Amino acid sequence: MVQAIRIGHLTLETPDIERQLDYYRNVVGLILVERTPKQAFFATPLGQLAVELRVSDRAACSRIALEVAPHLDPLDIMRDLERLGLAPHRSREPFPGVTDVITFRDDKGAEIDLFMGGRFVSSNQDAIGAAPIKLGHVAFCVTSPQKTADFFTRSLGFRVSDWIQDIFVFQRCNPDHHTLNFVKGEREELAHFAFELKDFAHLQAACDTLGRHRITIARGPLRHGPGHNIAVYHLTPDGLTMEFFVEMDRMSNEELGYFDPKPWHRDFPQRPKTWDRKDNGTVIWGVRPPR
Repeated sequence: MVQAIRIGHLTLETPDIERQLDYYRNVVGLILVERTPKQAFFATPLGQLAVELRVSDRAACSRIALEVAPHLDPLDIMRDLERLGLAPHRSREPFPGVTDVITFRDDKGAEIDLFMGGRFVSSNQDAIGAAPIKLGHVAFCVTSPQKTADFFTRSLGFRVSDWIQDIFVFQRCNPDHHTLNFVKGEREELAHFAFELKDFAHLQAACDTLGRHRITIARGPLRHGPGHNIAVYHLTPDGLTMEFFVEMDRMSNEELGYFDPKPWHRDFPQRPKTWDRKDNGTVIWGVRPPR
């Protein structure tokens, strides 16, 4: 089985790329590393590719890139995916820092790019704006969270970290509590995407950045139950939901089977479980999510 080890970047379609360029540079604080009239690539200030923008007639997330172990043979990856009934294809140098990519479609029709040995695409730079450490996770609305979670477990080795009842699943591919989330919805679309910051002081500074640009915080700050991350949410100029977060749970040792103990946990040890939405059960503190 192919094992994903981290999320690389996501591809966002936009009807107004110029407005997005200004937002991702001056508000989010990413570094522009490559630009064409209909495409742009952004990296974090630490040099990892994080966002690709593409001109389109709609605002959406059309694909995500996941890194796999650098020692894997691309031909073995292709064969493993074909045995699962998928139709992978291979391409060369499709985005900065990567020379070999295998692409296939997941169970909901989105494109998944698998790459190995990606290079950092910019040096450690000072940036204006929030300046996140990394792209942390991406969440999608899907018609069947169980079906989609099973697909990513079977094809890319993801593990389930938590459920909220049977409507929201959190999956990890490394020590971070979640890299992909799937929540039940009437149609399949992006729910939100999230950037990790250094600490709470960095999160506060990011909120001040949003305030200076007159961008309303849609929700937060709050501490979630599943993952226990402190988060704030806002809308991008295209109306997509972005999260800034800190203090995500981590499972440093898979054999132990529980997340690294933290003083804000209510279970000791904190193991993967199904959370109940009743009695504000999925929020430790802060505003409860809308029904």
